[in-house]
Amino acid sequence: MKMVSWNVAGFRACLKKGFAEFFDREQADVYCLQEVKAELHQIDFDPEGYFTYINPAEKKGYSGTLIYSRVEPLSVSYGMGIDEHDHEGRMITLEFEDYYLVNEYVPNVKRELTRLDYRMVWEDDFRRYLKKLEEKKPVIVCGDFNVAHTEMDIKNAKSNIGNAGFTYEERGKFTELLAAGFIDTFRYKNPDVADKYTWWSFMNNARGRNIGWRIDYFVVSEALKDRIADTIIYDEVLGSDHCPIGLVID
Repeated sequence: MKMVSWNVAGFRACLKKGFAEFFDREQADVYCLQEVKAELHQIDFDPEGYFTYINPAEKKGYSGTLIYSRVEPLSVSYGMGIDEHDHEGRMITLEFEDYYLVNEYVPNVKRELTRLDYRMVWEDDFRRYLKKLEEKKPVIVCGDFNVAHTEMDIKNAKSNIGNAGFTYEERGKFTELLAAGFIDTFRYKNPDVADKYTWWSFMNNARGRNIGWRIDYFVVSEALKDRIADTIIYDEVLGSDHCPIGLVID
């Protein structure tokens, strides 16, 4: 099973920048998209042979998640069942025979950290949601986690400590998630690899200079670790300020 995750930073814009070519080239079984910023009727892309699931935000042109899947899931749910979190279209969960797949777009704390307190509540509720799913079967989570976990996951670590996406609080919650029985698949397969990122600022030619952050992840239950065949960062693929990432599960 080959899976791709991509924060497309506006799906309609990304479609004009080569998304369909990437989609056709990779031939993945599942594509999980974040920050879609559209409703289904606004999206001019309907790939043959895929089931489509979308969770748009109530606020127009904001947030939103979408999944294309070749395999029809046993069940589909939107959000985590908590009203405080379920108005921004940030989650879709598909249940397959062997595991759950959760596509999520974690709230950004904002430049002035105005949503940091809310983010901490989200993180705790989300971790509990995943552990509840795990009572039935293992879980695969993918998406934009909006945090660089360690100094290896960001180019200029020292100067970014305390900034949005690299606060001790956000990094600590990611550590708590891993401690709860989950694995960062890329780091598991590439423990010593640095300078591999998934997001770059549009300013100062950051992407050309590879001044980036790794904030997009595939995270899986420890029960699935022996089935991780490959992890991919498609950092050559343009179309968004994020690049796609991939996971192959045996």
